[in-house]
Amino acid sequence: MVSYPVIDPIALQLGPLAIRWYGVMYFVGIFVGWWLLVRRAKSDISVMTRPQVDDLVFYMTLGIILGARIGYVFFYNLEYLATDPLWLFRVWEGGMSFHGGLLGTIVAIWIFTRRYNIHIADVMDFAAPVVPIGLGAGRIGNFIGQELWGRPTDLPWAMVFPADVLQLPRHPSQLYEMLLEGVVLFIILFVWLSRRPRPRWMICGSFIFLYGVFRFLVEFAREPDSHIGFDIIGVITRGQLLCLPMIIIGAVALFYAWRNPTYAPASRSR
Repeated sequence: MVSYPVIDPIALQLGPLAIRWYGVMYFVGIFVGWWLLVRRAKSDISVMTRPQVDDLVFYMTLGIILGARIGYVFFYNLEYLATDPLWLFRVWEGGMSFHGGLLGTIVAIWIFTRRYNIHIADVMDFAAPVVPIGLGAGRIGNFIGQELWGRPTDLPWAMVFPADVLQLPRHPSQLYEMLLEGVVLFIILFVWLSRRPRPRWMICGSFIFLYGVFRFLVEFAREPDSHIGFDIIGVITRGQLLCLPMIIIGAVALFYAWRNPTYAPASRSR
């Protein structure tokens, strides 16, 4: 086994206020993503100006936070919400969902495009390459916080998480997700795919499709939520069910981009 590097999940304690690493990772992901988008806005192929990037990041941040919380409640704990409706607003008790955050972000981008009269595909293709930064940072926060760990395994890199009551060697599935959803997806989207103009929907379609595939595969090594377990025949988890529409929608977007290639207009004046 590999020893788990115990790190205090609380990054900073200010009196009664505890700032956890997971929250810090959210901030890091948003800040680095904003910085990369600002740099990308200076390129000749950008459809966004610098002021528009600042507004876009603000819209997306609201969409991520609100969508992630609402999505977690409705996708994973709807029964609990029925008994305690105010729990929806007690975000300090934990509970955020990527799929909810994705839906919230799409709604936020749609509102943004209505304000600035930009094609929604152009904005989504522009923003998608930096999203893996936040995903990777979030998984590091999960790892430090000892949450969303993997299933028991006898592989040589298995870890025993101190917070695990059963004290079993487990997959460090948070790190699997950090590598696939963060590092690999960033290299594909930002470093390679978005370096030159691509047909509308190709970049965001690639993100949706690849994330769905990566998450679906890692879920086989990730421990299902204890209050849900498996949804289908003792094999398929709630996370995998939520990824299936992503895989389908992403594949359709890629097929459409390939069969009907249209491109964003020339870069806007800065």
